[in-house]
Amino acid sequence: MKVTKKLDKTRFDTRLSIKQKELFERAATLGGYGSLTDFVLKTVQKRAKEIIKENEVILASKRDSEIFFDALMNPEPPNEALKNAAKKYLKVKE
Repeated sequence: MKVTKKLDKTRFDTRLSIKQKELFERAATLGGYGSLTDFVLKTVQKRAKEIIKENEVILASKRDSEIFFDALMNPEPPNEALKNAAKKYLKVKE
């Protein structure tokens, strides 16, 4: 018995000028894409992933900056291990 998996799909319609369609078709042909649809889907998907990745990097960088700045402005008091290390350092330094 052959089992086929049904893929969830949706439709996306758009209107574009004749010049846009000609441009996209030319790019699809030059790029070796099988069809205009294939070109559009792959190109848009690639760019969408790039935009999302860029945004995630910016958000992570902003969050890291806020954590770093907060640590500088509101430092934790030294714990016992740090105090002991400072005492050992001062003894060695003498």
